[in-house]
Amino acid sequence: MSDVERHGHSNGGGHPGEEDYGRLGERRTRRMRIVAWATIASLILIGGGSTVLSLLFG
Repeated sequence: MSDVERHGHSNGGGHPGEEDYGRLGERRTRRMRIVAWATIASLILIGGGSTVLSLLFG
């Protein structure tokens, strides 16, 4: 017996939009990855830029 049958939900009687929650999780994960990589890239660029400026202007 599957989890759906155990909890009394059939294919037609499940929660409406139940599949959409999976997509929201995927979108959230993708957005978190983009933000994380953008943060890492900006920290590298800022750190590298400040290093170059300190070497130039000592």
